Amino acid sequence: MDKSVQGGKAYGLLKSQQEDKLNSINEAFLTDTKYADEEDLASKLEMFKKKYMEFDLNDKGEIDMMGLKRMLEKLGLAKTHLELKKMMSEVAGGASKDVICYNDFLNMMLGKRNAILKLILMFEGKGKEQEQKETGPPCRKTFSDLP
Repeated sequence: MDKSVQGGKAYGLLKSQQEDKLNSINEAFLTDTKYADEEDLASKLEMFKKKYMEFDLNDKGEIDMMGLKRMLEKLGLAKTHLELKKMMSEVAGGASKDVICYNDFLNMMLGKRNAILKLILMFEGKGKEQEQKETGPPCRKTFSDLP
């Protein structure tokens, strides 16, 4: 990186380089026949890229333990160190790694394996949809509405 670039410009350049790298990985997934049947793949990949970049705290193109911890805390789901390690291992397909790389992240989100992190991220989006739909005061309930 250019030594004359400092502060915000250096950060912007770093983020731009990271996004280019993730875009090239997205392109590989778009042309992969394994995901040819995936509905709306391009927009899903774009959404996953934004979510991934948000929690890549070290800007190296990988989510480390602190990034995962921050992601889950932001969702209101604080986890212990051991739970975080287990999640990272699940994402990596059983390998014990200290980071989640973007390829593993996409394989988890698009694959058939139901890792805990995948379920959390999927339901996080569903919860936001419900929050947005409910406007105004709740409807009045009667005894007949009870289960």
